[in-house]
Amino acid sequence: MSTTAIEKSGNNLSGQLALVLGGTGAMGVYMVPELAARGCEVTVVSLDEAVSDNPNIKYIKANGKDIACLKDLLSGGYDAIVDFLMYPGDEFNQRYELLLENTGHYVYLSSYRVYDGVEVPVTEKSPRLLDNSKDEDFLATDDYSLFKARGEDLLQNSKYDNWTVVRPAITYSKFRYQLVTLEASIVVARALKGLPVVLPREALSVQGTMSWAGDVAKMFAGLVLNPEAYKECFTLATAEHHSWGEIAEYYKEIIGLEYYTVNNDEYIKIMGGTPGAGYQLNYDRMFDRIIDNSKILQVAGLKQEDFMPLRKGLEMELSALPKDTVWPAASAVWERMDEYIKNNNK
Repeated sequence: MSTTAIEKSGNNLSGQLALVLGGTGAMGVYMVPELAARGCEVTVVSLDEAVSDNPNIKYIKANGKDIACLKDLLSGGYDAIVDFLMYPGDEFNQRYELLLENTGHYVYLSSYRVYDGVEVPVTEKSPRLLDNSKDEDFLATDDYSLFKARGEDLLQNSKYDNWTVVRPAITYSKFRYQLVTLEASIVVARALKGLPVVLPREALSVQGTMSWAGDVAKMFAGLVLNPEAYKECFTLATAEHHSWGEIAEYYKEIIGLEYYTVNNDEYIKIMGGTPGAGYQLNYDRMFDRIIDNSKILQVAGLKQEDFMPLRKGLEMELSALPKDTVWPAASAVWERMDEYIKNNNK
């Protein structure tokens, strides 16, 4: 790595101005302080109320997807933009040139879900579902994995060279904990109430990758204004992997989670029976997600051995949960799980 890249990916972002769109989520809560610790002056735009206790971090409550609002924000002359916002449909096509023209470095949040499951381990050159799938019904949708890939294509086919695509794997952090396709509002909330969850049986032997957001933050920060990151894609993930059955046992050991298993079709019904629920399971969680993260390690100047082990990280984050945590509503899934458990004498 060049001297300039080392300086940029280390603690030498002093005097640089960064705009983070949607930066109060699972990754942003660690990434924003990481940028500030490296000397960056960070402005975070979010729909959430947030108050900063760091002189290098400023929060603005606003809708960063509103084009008039976005144009006003971009007048701030930011050296870098890190974009966590979601752009389904045609939304990114209406905004990407505006973003690229008004910063020195634009970082686009994609997802490791863009990858097809045909290659293990996954590298940045692995085929994407958008290019490789033969499921015409799926390809006709605006599934998360597809609209993220379509956003990538807009950048890669553009005349600009100041972009970077990042594809984080599943990231756990504070209020976000995943188990197969379940989120914290089911996994953790039910476990803390002594209620079991239902899991898809076939998925429990499949390898999954879950990265601690603190480590993902270091990967992000190592790319911002790093010349070696421009016009490149990076998978942001640990190389550690476990079967979903092993991860379920971690939750059992840490918070007492009990679970029952059903076949995949029954599980999808419990999750709502929507095509999206099926796609997330069948076109992601049923793929062995073992990541070759050598590219991000090299460019960001990181080492795999410095990353948080999954079991330790889950225990650390879960033990710090406030007792009065309010989880997002998931009542419909709760009801269907309770009904299945009752009807099957579990």
